Amino acid sequence: MGLFDSIKDRFNSAEFTVAPNKKLKTISADFMAAFDLTLVFYKGKQIADGELTLNQLNEKTTKTVRKSSVEALKIKGSTKVGDAERMFDETFGVTVQIKDKTGKILVPNEITIGKAARGEY
Repeated sequence: MGLFDSIKDRFNSAEFTVAPNKKLKTISADFMAAFDLTLVFYKGKQIADGELTLNQLNEKTTKTVRKSSVEALKIKGSTKVGDAERMFDETFGVTVQIKDKTGKILVPNEITIGKAARGEY
């Protein structure tokens, strides 16, 4: 079953795309709908206000980010959790954590989002 799940994760037509003008709560809701996992945004060490957009949160952080980035961030089930979190940091300059469906348990960085969605950790 593991090989089949890996293939399914790689070719899953549902690709999660993030645009910088979306509100954080909308991105989190879309992530939950796509992967059945919780995506949490942080401003420093505190959870960010869901009413902010990614651009607005970026303006409130101290990180230097490519402001002219027009490419959308795309995540699939075959993406490792740690890689997805790093992509948010590199593209938008924001810190995120991926947690289980309840939002209580951090998902290990070494596994794919697809495995995490199936609870295989």
